[in-house]
Amino acid sequence: MRRNLAARLGVWSAHHRKTAVLGWLVFVVLATVIGGATGTVTASDEEMGVGDSGRAAEILKDAGIDEPASELVMVGARTADGWRDAAADLSKALDATGEVRGLKAPLPSEDGKEALLRFEIKGASDDAVDHVEPVLDAVAKARADGEARGISVYQFGDASSEKELSDLLADDLKKAEFTAVPLALGILLIAFGAVVAALLPVGLALTACVAAFGLLSLASHQLHLFETTYSVMFLMGLAVGVDYCLFYLRRERDERAAGRDAETALRIAAATSGRAVLVSGLTVMVAMAGMFLSGLLLFKGFAVATILVVCVAMLGSVTVLPALLAWLGDRIDAGRIPFLNRRARKGAHASGGLAGKVLRPVLARPKFFAVGATVLLLALAAPALGMKTEQLGLEKQFGSDAPLSVAYQEITDEFPGGPAPARVVVTADDIGAQPVRDALDTLTRKAGDGAELTVHKAAGVAEIAVPLPGTGTDAEAKKALHELRDDTVPAAFDGLDVEAYVGGDLASSEDFGDQLGKGIVPVFAFITAVTFLLMLFSFRSVVIAVTSIALNLLSVGAAYGVMTAVFQHGWGAELIGSEKVGAVENWMPLFVLVVLFGLSMDYHVFVVSRIRESRDRGMDNRSAIREGIMRTAGAVTGAAVIMVAVFAVFGTLSMQDMQQMGVGLGVAVLLDATVVRMILLPSLMTLLGERNWHTPRYLRWLPKISHEDAEPTARPHSHNPPVPSAR
Repeated sequence: MRRNLAARLGVWSAHHRKTAVLGWLVFVVLATVIGGATGTVTASDEEMGVGDSGRAAEILKDAGIDEPASELVMVGARTADGWRDAAADLSKALDATGEVRGLKAPLPSEDGKEALLRFEIKGASDDAVDHVEPVLDAVAKARADGEARGISVYQFGDASSEKELSDLLADDLKKAEFTAVPLALGILLIAFGAVVAALLPVGLALTACVAAFGLLSLASHQLHLFETTYSVMFLMGLAVGVDYCLFYLRRERDERAAGRDAETALRIAAATSGRAVLVSGLTVMVAMAGMFLSGLLLFKGFAVATILVVCVAMLGSVTVLPALLAWLGDRIDAGRIPFLNRRARKGAHASGGLAGKVLRPVLARPKFFAVGATVLLLALAAPALGMKTEQLGLEKQFGSDAPLSVAYQEITDEFPGGPAPARVVVTADDIGAQPVRDALDTLTRKAGDGAELTVHKAAGVAEIAVPLPGTGTDAEAKKALHELRDDTVPAAFDGLDVEAYVGGDLASSEDFGDQLGKGIVPVFAFITAVTFLLMLFSFRSVVIAVTSIALNLLSVGAAYGVMTAVFQHGWGAELIGSEKVGAVENWMPLFVLVVLFGLSMDYHVFVVSRIRESRDRGMDNRSAIREGIMRTAGAVTGAAVIMVAVFAVFGTLSMQDMQQMGVGLGVAVLLDATVVRMILLPSLMTLLGERNWHTPRYLRWLPKISHEDAEPTARPHSHNPPVPSAR
């Protein structure tokens, strides 16, 4: 029988193990060094924009107008005008830093107990974060000096919030690395009972992440990235990298425990688990490519990052892993942990003891368990019917008690619209023409107190900063923004040959959400179509392809429901150190949909391939289901526990969007590996019977791919196995 691609790769790597291992190490080192030398290019504010706000940002960029990084510092006192001395001292200290320009006189609040200092950071806005440290130090000193006198000092601005965000992301990524890796290693120690067997998947996953980091840095010069992209890459890389190696290694150990020699065991593992890794890896990558259809730079970056890391992890699993297994031989069990090793070896001979107990009633009453599991998943998904999404501002991202969030809230309470005004950008052939100037002045007056007009005559551009009511992001502010866009601005320039667009933070958030709404339909259509076709070509069964999509959607729906319940309604949020924020991050539903459609294929392809393998050996449908699920239960359980553990680490990080991503993905994978794979899948396949494997006449032209490469008779163990040939 002609060997499949995975089998040929595994046999070649085992025969040329030195070339495979050294080639992998050279690849990792080169990718890391070259990526580090070229550096990473992050996306600018102009590139992030879409819709009218994006067009406003483009006009300013094309005109060479750099929006300076603005900062606000509020000085408060217990009595009216009690802030004057502290504000004067702070103003002198800010000037002394040499990093401040345009410092304006203090703006008192309505009751006179607070005053707002407004200024900008010198230099280009993109570099402001590198110059804000002396300003932060001056404000911190003023805060410390004023505490004894009842003086409060709060700061919020473009540079200070960006620095806080960058520092927090860096700290969170370190926390994730130092927590997730030991967790994965501990789980693998329990699964395999040997140090070397546990270290192998973690080592390959980490080297895959390192190489992918370097490749992503190179890619960032063509597609600029968001700062969160690297966190997403590490999350995905560690999870799938360990899983792919675990599937492969577990099958090889199972075959060895069943009495096969090293050559046969490795060949079978390559032909079966290796093939499943290739199919699931390809499915994940193609599903991730669907994010390019969203029309948003954020998702394009996520797509590139996840495709790179999954591709590298997949290639490492089917090339360097077989080489290492051939080189190690029985030394794969080095560093045995007595109790755990006995348990692991027992599991290798009789995989799925617990699974067998679960399967017995499921296969006996498939209709009851299929309905029950479906009802459970639909019940978990129910809260998603009321899901609200929004682009969570920094004040919600950090948590209500974070210093930056407190500062934002205090400033907006006393000076509504201050930190995040709307910006009307107007361009005309002659911006100084009297009718245009009259319209600009009229619009500025209508915008109310605090509105500021800036005319860049040489560039033919004018800006009007318009404070928004409320917090600047709530329903009141959104209503004011829509009135500004739909009525006020069009009326002001009616009949004039000008272009006018409304930008700003809230406008960008609204435009981003609108684009997400438009993009989710083509993305969903793409990933469902691709999943259907890949499963159809892999198993030559329309039923398998359709049920795969249906099961994925149930897992996704349950994840949506849990995220809505925890983060929008606050149910159990305190248990994970989070809080109710009233909404789900607006990019999260689309991201979770795409990622789960990809990741669920890991388990689905692995399990269904093993069922089909048993079916190809002549078993009836029910027996094949029992055999396939019991034989994969150990690997699926181990892989799911590792994925859930990694995602759970992200659920404990500081950023609200990282928490939502960790909880959503973790819950979905947990349900997918338990309720879906252990109950719903076998009960549904039992009910469908032989229809699972029926190939319609009009599809019989599809190539028939063997899912079985095992020999019927086991060979005795060989402690000095020959090197597999490269036939």
